[in-house]
Amino acid sequence: MSSSNREITITAFLPAPIEVVWRVWTEPQHIANWWGPNGFTNEIHQMDVEPGGVWRLTMKGPDGKTYPNKSIFQEIEPYQKIVLQHYNPNYLATIVFEPREQETLLEWTMTFETAELFETVVRVFRADQGLQQNVEKLQAYLLQLQGK
Repeated sequence: MSSSNREITITAFLPAPIEVVWRVWTEPQHIANWWGPNGFTNEIHQMDVEPGGVWRLTMKGPDGKTYPNKSIFQEIEPYQKIVLQHYNPNYLATIVFEPREQETLLEWTMTFETAELFETVVRVFRADQGLQQNVEKLQAYLLQLQGK
């Protein structure tokens, strides 16, 4: 994982072919099972995976507190890239997928509007740790989905 003064990037190998990875990223019944940091659950209200499409979900923390989320998909390149604008906190997420035989290389970057917002989100909400946990949950879900 690397970061600049307003960006976090994580790169990881996912234990599934690109077709499976794309499904678990773009189908609400899958993404609800792995999205978010450890201990969080999700209710997907809307997920229109197309440029300009809205993604609304509510994350529920281990303490029972709820966190409404809203994003707008900016760019969708099937089996290659997803770009979305997340609101409150505001950041642009760019997720790039690269097939590698029976695995998929993932590069996930979160770019915050300002260095100050980045510092707050990392220091207060530990966004860097949350992103790492999110990728680990995704890897585990892919293994479970494939019966491994």
